[in-house]
Amino acid sequence: MTAGAVVGGRADTRTRPWLVALFGVYLVLLVWLVLWKLDVPWVGSGARRTVKLVPFVATDQNGPSKPSEVLGNVLVFVPFGVYLGLLAPRRAWWWTWARALGVVALTSAALEAAQYVLAVGSTDVSDVLANTAGGVAGLVVVALVRLVLRGRTAAVLTGLCAVGTAVALLATAAFVTSPVRYGSAPDGAGQHRQLDRPPLDAPG
Repeated sequence: MTAGAVVGGRADTRTRPWLVALFGVYLVLLVWLVLWKLDVPWVGSGARRTVKLVPFVATDQNGPSKPSEVLGNVLVFVPFGVYLGLLAPRRAWWWTWARALGVVALTSAALEAAQYVLAVGSTDVSDVLANTAGGVAGLVVVALVRLVLRGRTAAVLTGLCAVGTAVALLATAAFVTSPVRYGSAPDGAGQHRQLDRPPLDAPG
């Protein structure tokens, strides 16, 4: 099996600029979602810094990972894997998969570290594992589509990524203008009113 069949159709000179732009929009939304849950960016205090090194189970400072939370962390990183699969250079399949896996894991770990540095959420190994699984799922999606569409893979998936990006932007705009918030920001840090109910599950 060739690298192209395993990793997916590489973007050509026509689709690559669009994919790079869409990937950039996705990364901005991903960082905003993971760090600030789509609220106004803020920096917390040291008291908000917690680290969970044992994945999924309850610890002294943190409860067990909720299934909906784990699923959310997987799903938000599926596009990451799709973009990597389409933009990755053609190499031996094992090299490309290993490198892509490392990029996904390091990106997730960097976001978790940023949450600790900025004191905006819990730094959780569970999130890194779930995010990495989502990235792998995205790579698998590209590989499977490549087996069916072959040379049309990049063009078709670029169109789907464009539609997904438009939907994500509309959903983000609707959420930002609504009164619903995840409730992670300290009082006065955000510009939006938080509802008097438990915080919603959110990736990161």
